[in-house]
Amino acid sequence: MASSQGKKIRSIVVLGGGSAGWMTAATLSRMLKPEDVKVTLIESEQIGTVGVGEATIPDIINFNAMLGIDEREFMAATNATFKLGIEFNNWGKRGDSYMHPFGLQGADMMGIDFHQFWLYSHQQGNSKPIWKYSISAEAAYDNKFVLPVNDNRSVVSQIRYAYHFDATLYARFLRKYAEERGVVRVEGKVVDVGQNDQTGYIETLKLGSGEEIEGDFFFDCTGFRAMLMGKTLGVKFDDWGHWLPCNAAQTAACKDTGPLKPYTVATAKDAGWQWRIPTQTRVGNGHIYSQNFMSDDEAVDILVKDMENKPMNDPRLIRFRTGCQKSFWEKNCIAVGLSAGFLEPLESTSLYLIQVGISRFIALYPDGNLSSVVREEYNRQIRQLFVQVRDFIILHYKATQRTDTEFWEYCRNMSVPDSLKDKMDLFRAGGRVFRYEDDLFGKTSWIAVLLGQNVFPEVVDPIVSDLPIAQVERSLASMTKSIGDAVLKMPTHKEFIGQYCPSPMAKA
Repeated sequence: MASSQGKKIRSIVVLGGGSAGWMTAATLSRMLKPEDVKVTLIESEQIGTVGVGEATIPDIINFNAMLGIDEREFMAATNATFKLGIEFNNWGKRGDSYMHPFGLQGADMMGIDFHQFWLYSHQQGNSKPIWKYSISAEAAYDNKFVLPVNDNRSVVSQIRYAYHFDATLYARFLRKYAEERGVVRVEGKVVDVGQNDQTGYIETLKLGSGEEIEGDFFFDCTGFRAMLMGKTLGVKFDDWGHWLPCNAAQTAACKDTGPLKPYTVATAKDAGWQWRIPTQTRVGNGHIYSQNFMSDDEAVDILVKDMENKPMNDPRLIRFRTGCQKSFWEKNCIAVGLSAGFLEPLESTSLYLIQVGISRFIALYPDGNLSSVVREEYNRQIRQLFVQVRDFIILHYKATQRTDTEFWEYCRNMSVPDSLKDKMDLFRAGGRVFRYEDDLFGKTSWIAVLLGQNVFPEVVDPIVSDLPIAQVERSLASMTKSIGDAVLKMPTHKEFIGQYCPSPMAKA
């Protein structure tokens, strides 16, 4: 016999707009019927958002597909371009460069990971970097692009991609989507938060106009202010600055005069790193650095000097703390986006963390009693995700041989979490990489960064090293030929964009 239904959530309030707020509202509007649950979003035009242009990872495709968004329409509306991976410069040593591509690098053989065959070949004198065996990397460096085909016999089926786009335009696009599906937007600033005297649950948000917005459940999307999670509910922040010492960024946009690159660039600097994110109308640039090792003026000078054109705006300073809340769901409130935590966008995970924050809520969607068991499971899953992303980002700093600045000396010598140390030790011992508990970054990603930053195992897989080297070389040569032939036939990234999803703003 089915159990009787208890009380249900009838109203949800999202505080804050931007990417976090409107991604949350859009998802709720897609998954919940407006006649069953009223969704209200409160934001103020007077409060700016941090969004400065976004590079994403392939999971964003799943998010847009879940919403039923047409790819061409979305890309044209947000000035989007395609992204096949991230190029890292000067991370292992000054002058080094490698690609972390989306999709496969090579093909596993005999049930053994491809990188073991590459390591054997490399040991025997093969000078081709491992990303030469990735169609995503080769297409990226040729500034080519084509959508993957649904035919496993074709190497083009191995292409994986994400996007670069204007974050402000993405929020605007999702706002239209959400409002068309019943989300009510309220303009205003919250001046007071009403809580239940007995439970401490949030009940109302009072605006400067005097209006009070009631809700059964709340999402805190107020950015670094964490107005509900931190200031109201008193959740403490877990600071990871000792592992990720950068704490500020200078950002500016400029015109793009070169070929339209289908990849993000992350270039290590004296006390941090600089990003380059190309959209259809501009290039987003940012210099993330540690104020303990560099002044703001120095950081601006480096940013401007390394941009290909003059800034379209005065560089904007953003200060941040790296880490996350000790609880992401407290009482009847969930923090999403920057109010949940911040991990620098070195691997373009910012929007993914938002995406998972709301999708896990939907997967664990509670009744009105808000079971503590459900809340604890949500917090466990989201914290695990933050920790996994944290470790992968720390790897880039730790796996360096640079000794030319105080900052890099600190990173090279710092202790790291045991979870990361164990992974690095296992790889050094025999090139082994395993994926644990839905880890966002799989083997290909870990191997790309480890090998790209000169972390090599002490021994090659014993099974592989017993094979005739000529047999291995023939297999590798066959892979590079099929990749090269496929890339040769592709249109340029710019040509593909022009035919598939041109932005009206790009033509203006």
